[in-house]
Amino acid sequence: PKVTDDELVELIKEIPDWKTITEESMLRLRRVFEFQDYSSAVQFTNKVADLAEQEDHHPAILLEWGKVEVTWWTHKILGLHMNDFIAAAKTDLIFNQ
Repeated sequence: PKVTDDELVELIKEIPDWKTITEESMLRLRRVFEFQDYSSAVQFTNKVADLAEQEDHHPAILLEWGKVEVTWWTHKILGLHMNDFIAAAKTDLIFNQ
C-alpha cells in the first residue's frame, strides 16, 4: 500500500537528502548526487542499476556530467511504498561507500 501522510513525514526524516516531488500526479522520491567526473557518475549509476536488479525495483536514473538524478516510486500503486524509502536509503549507502 501507499505510505500514509503521517508515515511520509516520519520516513523522509530517515533520508534527509531526498525530496518528495509530484510528477504525472504521482508522489516520488528524488535526489541529485554530485560527482567530480563523468566516470565516477557512470560507476555510481551502474551500482544503482545492480541494486535495482537485485530488488526487482527500478528507479528513473538521469546521468549527466558530474551528476546523477535518481527517482524512486512504485509503479503498481502509482505512488510511494515503504520499499521506495528503503531503496533510497540503499542508494545513499552506495553513494557513501
